Amino acid sequence: MYHRFPMVQVDVFTSVRLEGNALAVITESRGLHIDEMYALARETNLSETAFLIRSDVATERRAGIRVRIFTTREELPFAGHPTLGAAWVLREEVAASGAPRPREIHLSLNVGPITVRFEDEGPDGGTFGEMTQVEPTFGPTQDRVEVARALGLPADALDPSLPIQTVSTGLPFTIVPLRSLSVAQALVFDRAGAQAHLDSHDGKFFYFVTRETVDPAARLHARMMFYGGEDPATGSAAGCTAAWAVAHGLAKPDERFLIEQGLEMKRPSRLHVRAGKDGDKVTDVRVGGSVVQVLKGEYDLD
Repeated sequence: MYHRFPMVQVDVFTSVRLEGNALAVITESRGLHIDEMYALARETNLSETAFLIRSDVATERRAGIRVRIFTTREELPFAGHPTLGAAWVLREEVAASGAPRPREIHLSLNVGPITVRFEDEGPDGGTFGEMTQVEPTFGPTQDRVEVARALGLPADALDPSLPIQTVSTGLPFTIVPLRSLSVAQALVFDRAGAQAHLDSHDGKFFYFVTRETVDPAARLHARMMFYGGEDPATGSAAGCTAAWAVAHGLAKPDERFLIEQGLEMKRPSRLHVRAGKDGDKVTDVRVGGSVVQVLKGEYDLD
């Protein structure tokens, strides 16, 4: 006997197919054991795979649609491109049923409730979705020389005018500003030293940014390496960076700006971010982008 699990694959943070960050969305995951979720995440071999666990209409209206997010190695409490991609897939399912596309999709993630709001015409053309992430928390700023030493980089590879800091909107990233685009493009660092530093400073991953960009419209150029590879677009880190940018005067409160990522791996991604401010507190972190579908099918499992 086979159990069939429908899936949709989308590219997130892009309006161009085969760019951005690819995501597999298993659109009905009831009956899957957690070990099978891990196995399917390894089968897709993408940065993340999102599993939708559907419930009755009343529960979903009250609590949001349940989503679990897996990398090939672990379950994450939150990740940006699976959140946006899953919401886009759910919105298209509503349209396929003949009903109007909703303006908002409410999700229930391990980190808590997340709302994704949609516009019919976004900054990159076409449908645009923007998630509101959980309120940011900030760790202390970190010593530039110490971080450079841990990464195995010369201290002058890091931008001395901007702080290094761990920020979380559900997943903690240590934001490291680099001196130039050329440094970012040639980036190679000591992974063991980097992990030891993250472990001692409550970070999950490093997110490297520089104010020099390829696209003049972008405010920051970013890279994120993890598990020995690279991520084409990191929506959770982009939210942390939006909060960090507002906190340190790199962006004005509620100013939407563009982060470019994934260019070095030929998966260009466009992440539109903003954050508000209430007194001295950074709040209302939002990350948005476009989504396009590239594949639809089902998995057959014993």
